[in-house]
Amino acid sequence: MYSGEIGKKLKELGINPGDKIKVEYDNVEIEGELMPKTEFGSPDTIIVKLKNGYNVGIGFKNSRITKVSSGKGIPEFPKASMKPDPKLPKVSLIYTGGTIGSKIDYKTGGVEESKMSPEELLYIVPELSKIARIVIRNPFSIPSEEMSHSEWKTIANEVAKELNDGARGVVVTMGTDTMHYLSSALSFMLNNLNAPVVVTGAQRSSDRGSSDAFVNLICSVQIAAKSNIAEVGVCMHATSSDDQCHFIKGTKVRKMHSSRRDAFRPINDRAIAHVTKEGEIKYAENYSKISSKKTKLSAKTDFDSKIAIVKVFPGSDPTILDFYIDKGYDGFIIEATGLGHVPTNPSKKEYSWIPSIKKAIAKGAIVGITTQTLYGRVNPNVYTNLRIVSGTGAIYCEDMLPETAFVKLGWLLANYDKKKAKELLNKNLAGEINERINYDEFLL
Repeated sequence: MYSGEIGKKLKELGINPGDKIKVEYDNVEIEGELMPKTEFGSPDTIIVKLKNGYNVGIGFKNSRITKVSSGKGIPEFPKASMKPDPKLPKVSLIYTGGTIGSKIDYKTGGVEESKMSPEELLYIVPELSKIARIVIRNPFSIPSEEMSHSEWKTIANEVAKELNDGARGVVVTMGTDTMHYLSSALSFMLNNLNAPVVVTGAQRSSDRGSSDAFVNLICSVQIAAKSNIAEVGVCMHATSSDDQCHFIKGTKVRKMHSSRRDAFRPINDRAIAHVTKEGEIKYAENYSKISSKKTKLSAKTDFDSKIAIVKVFPGSDPTILDFYIDKGYDGFIIEATGLGHVPTNPSKKEYSWIPSIKKAIAKGAIVGITTQTLYGRVNPNVYTNLRIVSGTGAIYCEDMLPETAFVKLGWLLANYDKKKAKELLNKNLAGEINERINYDEFLL
């Protein structure tokens, strides 16, 4: 809202946002609808929407304002009032914010994440009422970059509760930037999973004509309501068109573009399934299927936050590990180069990472090695320098993604003793490690 001198004058004139006003200045007369004040606009300017739909800012001090007529105010976005069909499967929608729930914010003039309520989102996707009985849960609404293991824990507990209360599947909506961290966390945290848990979001806000939110959400509910998949995965656009989405294993997915609608890709793996808006599902060969045996889902959500991802680069200072150790960190995932290289015998000896890795391990930290290339796997046996790194006690994490390894390490350290955590780091627990990679099965 307007404040100061402008706010005082508007109050005297009985003018509110949405009212039609006339502004006169320098022999110019403008009529239009008073808009709310933008947060970053000039404090001496009012915003008027013209008949042609454009907004203009007009200096207040040298203008004369009169009220032409009262408006209806800035309209509230309509909300869903969906009547559940008892014949349809129950799907729980756990809404946590992000771009899928974003819309234009008049205070800033930009897109504000987590602005739209889940009921508003469902209003613009009425097709969902024909697919499933949607139950909405909204534990919080924040951008994904603000999430940490605390939110992952909350979501995991919500998923377990909904599935144990009879949901056929669960859809979690969130921001896309850290979506692959959450999908990894849920993959490790949810034990005895016997239902689809679908993580989805949008690259473009729901109030844009090019938004991918609607197709992503519809396809996600189709997977949750109809598929025979008993895994955590990410369901997003498979192509830049609206023709289909793919459902990718939660530990083998990564956001590979900042803005494209088909940003999420399977890494060192194939998508578990492809799904259309109409509900046609095409499955890959290998995935966990729903069992007829009734099991109770439990959430093992403890997480050690004293871990870090550290990236190797030319001339990188290895004493960053010393810094973390002095801060009490329990483990690291090193994003190494190629097959798992770190600077080992550089011309400037202070750039060798070997002493710092040895020091970290001697002080009880677990050090995992992944590759920056993402595709492919690390291998400690090919080159002499790789053997030297492996000889420090660092653990080579096969074809695991760095982010997945980070989440796995934090989860292991919180739920097992260090000896067991170290033993399990490069063992497959949730589809995060492939024994063999068939390169003709995914796109580089």
